[in-house]
Amino acid sequence: MFAASGSAPSPAAPRSRRLALGVVATGILMIILDGSIVTVAMPAIQNDLGFTPAGLSWVVNAYLIAFGSLLLLAGRLGDLIGRRRMFLAGTAVFTAASLLAGVATSPAVLIAARFLQGIGSAMASAVSLGILVTLFTEPRERARAIAVFSFTGAAGASIGQVLGGVLTDALNWHWIFFINLPIGIAVLAIAVRVLPGDVGLGLKAGADVCGAVLVTAGLMLSIYTVVKVEEYGWTSGRTLGLGALAAVLLTAFLVRQATAKNPLMPLRIFRSRSVSAANLVQILMVAALFSFQILVALYLQKVLGYGAAETGLAMLPAAAVIGAVSLGVSARLNARFGERNVLLAGIVLLIGVLGLLTRVPVQAGYAVDLLPVMLLAAGFGLALPALTTLGMSGANEEDAGLASGLFNTTQQIGMALGVAVLSTLAASRTESLAAAEALTGGYRLAFAVGAGLLVIAFAVALTMLRRPERQAAEEPPADTQAPAHAAAA
Repeated sequence: MFAASGSAPSPAAPRSRRLALGVVATGILMIILDGSIVTVAMPAIQNDLGFTPAGLSWVVNAYLIAFGSLLLLAGRLGDLIGRRRMFLAGTAVFTAASLLAGVATSPAVLIAARFLQGIGSAMASAVSLGILVTLFTEPRERARAIAVFSFTGAAGASIGQVLGGVLTDALNWHWIFFINLPIGIAVLAIAVRVLPGDVGLGLKAGADVCGAVLVTAGLMLSIYTVVKVEEYGWTSGRTLGLGALAAVLLTAFLVRQATAKNPLMPLRIFRSRSVSAANLVQILMVAALFSFQILVALYLQKVLGYGAAETGLAMLPAAAVIGAVSLGVSARLNARFGERNVLLAGIVLLIGVLGLLTRVPVQAGYAVDLLPVMLLAAGFGLALPALTTLGMSGANEEDAGLASGLFNTTQQIGMALGVAVLSTLAASRTESLAAAEALTGGYRLAFAVGAGLLVIAFAVALTMLRRPERQAAEEPPADTQAPAHAAAA
């Protein structure tokens, strides 16, 4: 459990906690929807605003770079100035940026708006888990809250693809951004009333400006390098040079954190084996599952000839089973069998998803070849809530925002790696084949590599995440523990 601290919010009634969970989940759903809703509208955006093919990628990249690079900083700032304040500010920035994106009449304005959306997303997302784990302190309640939060992220992408296709076809691409306005305003209006106030530690407790500059620049350059790999290649001088510079910046950041009086990211958080292993597993898992979320959609459209709305509907069974498992059984399974065992079972199912996709034919039948894949996606509903709980289990209350920001940061790093590695492999395989067979062959290769990443994730979880009873037995007594070593939920 999180240790008590002077910055703890006052206890909230059960109804207030449920309302707080609902408003946080709705805010994050808006952000997740925006990430996937854009993908199906890209051709319409290109035609309307005159994007070049290379320039069009920045509609996604500008958002991804800002989002992924600022999560860690935003999470720590949430601990310092108050997580409620950071969530409200981030939601306001995201909503205003959505309006700017919706009225954009040039590529430059849209890219700038997407960058601002990424900043707002980072501010709100970075502290969301920190709000929940400090609000829900009882293990069963916390497990249910995290299950709701995990479902929001897992199902939001699929819902976004359907909604993006419907809005683009029925109205126009501008409405994929305008739809955020009523949601964002409603979230702000309710959040002001139901989110508990927290004072924060104060900027003097960790206002490490040098560390903030180093980590933000290092992460931004890292993600930029990764998302441009498909254009320049892994072994190009540009990729290697920028990658080396990013590594130097991040190494300097770690050195700074080890020596700074008030570090931005106290390295004590990595003393928790659960936190370290969960974040590593997440990078591997998210990178692998990029091939499911994105490449399956491309396969449905480019090989099978599905439209945008049809593609979203075809993937809805995955969202449905993920939701049923996340909300219906994951909390009970975690309580009975432990998060580690549930995580391992979920990863096994996900290996089955990508394993089946490695055999997908050029002329696939949905019921025979694809529906079983969608149903096995239930593994994500098992794995993500368990992984989220493990990723937050080793941080005390003062570091909850930092742990939340770290967990979301590794998620974005995994996504960026998945985009770069799997799409590059698929493209290289496609070049050696022809027509639909070429596309299918490239996707199969990406699915196979994704399955391999999941196997590695399974091995990491099996060996690095100890069983709960063993971990509890090996923990030193509470009065001898360092402050950051809070007991696992």
